[in-house]
Amino acid sequence: MYIELIAIIVAGIGTGGLVLVVNRLTGRRLPRFAVPLAAAVAMLAYALWSEHTWGARTVASLPEGVVEVTHVDETIAWKPWTLVAPVTTRLMAANLIGAQSRPDAPEVRLVELYLLARWHAARTVTVLIDCAAPARAEATDATLTDPAVADWQPLAPGDPLVRAICVPQD
Repeated sequence: MYIELIAIIVAGIGTGGLVLVVNRLTGRRLPRFAVPLAAAVAMLAYALWSEHTWGARTVASLPEGVVEVTHVDETIAWKPWTLVAPVTTRLMAANLIGAQSRPDAPEVRLVELYLLARWHAARTVTVLIDCAAPARAEATDATLTDPAVADWQPLAPGDPLVRAICVPQD
């Protein structure tokens, strides 16, 4: 968050300085408000760009084998531009390379999910996914020993989590 604030300030100072140089080179023909206006527009443009591209940049930076499962796009009342283009505020990604299954229950997969939210620290959750049911359960010592004792929560067959974990990736 602080790095983004610094980047916004640098964008404003850099653009203001560039307009100041252009003003001097043109013999001070630009209006007096040109420098602060250009700095303000650059700061706003950078903030909007950063906000609207956070989801795509985060997904692009995921390591190999970690795939996006789902994302949440929101419109926010105090940010009227999100009514036109909703922003991604949360993502869920799954570590497919680290997914494991047991020989006695091959349809049950142990998967790490990464919960990412803008302005929040990433969280890791380990879950069991039953591809046959389909269902999801929290991974605990007891459920890792015997998946049958898990508190299974049903999932729809087309659920993004089921598609990401259970459907073979090309």
